[in-house]
Amino acid sequence: MLSATRISKTVMTQSGPLTILDNVNLSLAAGKSLAIVGASGSGKSTLLGILAGLDTPSEGDVIMDGQSITALTEDERATIRLQSVSFVFQSFQLLPGLSALENVLLPLELKGVANARDKAEHYLTQVGLADRLHHFPPQLSGGEQQRVAVARAFANEPRILFADEPTGNLDAQTGERIIDLLFDMNQRSGTTLVLVTHEQRLAARCHQQLVIEAGKVAQAVDETGSLQPC
Repeated sequence: MLSATRISKTVMTQSGPLTILDNVNLSLAAGKSLAIVGASGSGKSTLLGILAGLDTPSEGDVIMDGQSITALTEDERATIRLQSVSFVFQSFQLLPGLSALENVLLPLELKGVANARDKAEHYLTQVGLADRLHHFPPQLSGGEQQRVAVARAFANEPRILFADEPTGNLDAQTGERIIDLLFDMNQRSGTTLVLVTHEQRLAARCHQQLVIEAGKVAQAVDETGSLQPC
């Protein structure tokens, strides 16, 4: 479903080239879950962006569903994201001028999904926001905005869901609910899940873990708990 081979990312700074990722390899089967774990600045969010086709590596290749996405144009990668991929970001990424319902509804309408409104309402209800459908993001708490973002991701019924610190702005109780929803989707719908997290309890629920330190894979753990070669 998803693999990365010899992924490196180098950017130019005033002090010269800076290597953010260095020779990262991974493989994730369809329907499985992967946690990318690491300290702030380790390169884990950059890796997530490259795997999702939001960024391109300086070297290496990403294969999604048997297709090299690094060889595609930005428009071609955007088409794949629209059709097969959803995101949950720590910063919500909601449109402030649209209601909660409209934020979930918009990508479904762009995709041409039948019964889009019913589906949007269903997933907002699933995350506990049935009574907040017509509220706008500025009228919602941070936790409520994150739940709208999660509902939007779920409603798209993606083949693969990328989540960057999905519980980072949530209280403990709401965070647990979101975690349960993420893994329910992974198990019930066969959605492949890739998430960046600093929470070990969340990482431990994934089939695989990839620990990134200073841009390199420091440790890789498979679903049996066995260490894999880096």
